[in-house]
Amino acid sequence: MKRIDSIDIVRGLVMVIMALDHTRDFTHISSLTHNPLDLATTTPVLFLTRWVTHLCAPVFVFLAGGSAWLSARGRNNLAESRRFLLKRGLWLIILEFTLVNFALWFDVRFRIILFQVIGALGFGFILLSLMMKLPGWILATTGLVLIFCHDLLVLIHFPDGSVVRAILSPLFNYSFYHVTPKFIFAVAYPPLSWFGIMLTGYACGRIFEKPEPGRKKVLLAAGTLALLLFLAIRSINIYGDPSRWAPQKNFAYSLLSFINVSKYPPSLLFTLLTLGIMFLLLYASEGRKRLVSGILTVYGKVPLFYFVVHLYLVHGIMVMIMFLQGFSLNQMSFEPFKFGRAQGSGISLAAVYAVWIAVVALLYPLCRWYGRFKSERRDNLLLRYL
Repeated sequence: MKRIDSIDIVRGLVMVIMALDHTRDFTHISSLTHNPLDLATTTPVLFLTRWVTHLCAPVFVFLAGGSAWLSARGRNNLAESRRFLLKRGLWLIILEFTLVNFALWFDVRFRIILFQVIGALGFGFILLSLMMKLPGWILATTGLVLIFCHDLLVLIHFPDGSVVRAILSPLFNYSFYHVTPKFIFAVAYPPLSWFGIMLTGYACGRIFEKPEPGRKKVLLAAGTLALLLFLAIRSINIYGDPSRWAPQKNFAYSLLSFINVSKYPPSLLFTLLTLGIMFLLLYASEGRKRLVSGILTVYGKVPLFYFVVHLYLVHGIMVMIMFLQGFSLNQMSFEPFKFGRAQGSGISLAAVYAVWIAVVALLYPLCRWYGRFKSERRDNLLLRYL
């Protein structure tokens, strides 16, 4: 089936933004000690540097669902589509626990395994492969129920140590397990919370079969509705996010408080805000043939390749910066969430932006080459999963 340019453009945009988030995580001087979203210690620029990257995961997951629907329509063979999603889901989970986790920590002992967006995508594809026979309205309803209602779980008290809590917690909430004194398993992306976004994306895949004028109307309406719902629910300040907004020392910080929504797990308000922006970006991207759109498409056509390569590239730059600052190999810290960084290493936020631009520029020829390489070998089974 013909590729939808707006999907590749928006996906490429969020891949570029994702590199900013990981560059800040790995290299910013305060990233290991301060939360950039903490209004008591952050600055507006630092806050927005982190906040804008909230777009990445929900857009990535939603468009993965939409692309799965388009791919299934292109095959017109339900059994083949189910097998493909099942195999790809298993492959993504294996990739998460190996190449992706090593890229995060550079720890050959694998003392921490983090289940994040690639694992959540894999879990979602596996579950989606089992549900594809269901009518579209059931899939759409299930996705919306997961998005709108999973915040209700925080209102239900489950006793410590209960079986129900042990089962539901890693499926819906950020969970942290000390499996052994020297091994930690953390679920940063609860799979069912994110599956609601993927399933909704799958149900919305039919939007992209509409002619461009009709498609633009639906995308504009969906984005406007999502953002209006966000404004209404956030203003009431009762439901939709565990963090309530509150007036701050000035208007700018009050506005930051209002948009400071929770990603771990993705709250209803987080999802409405990010997907509302995504729909408007898709609307704005329809029919675009400009230079910037063409560049973004190069990244958007090879998202998994970009994701894995950019992690190794940014982490390698972190190590290089650390050595240039005079730190040695034995000063690297492999404690949980330290990325192997030496204490006291890091660069300013302005330098983070410079490194980010360099990373994105370096990735362009690689992604362009891989996109062409992949398109010339469409029958290669391994490349179909990358």
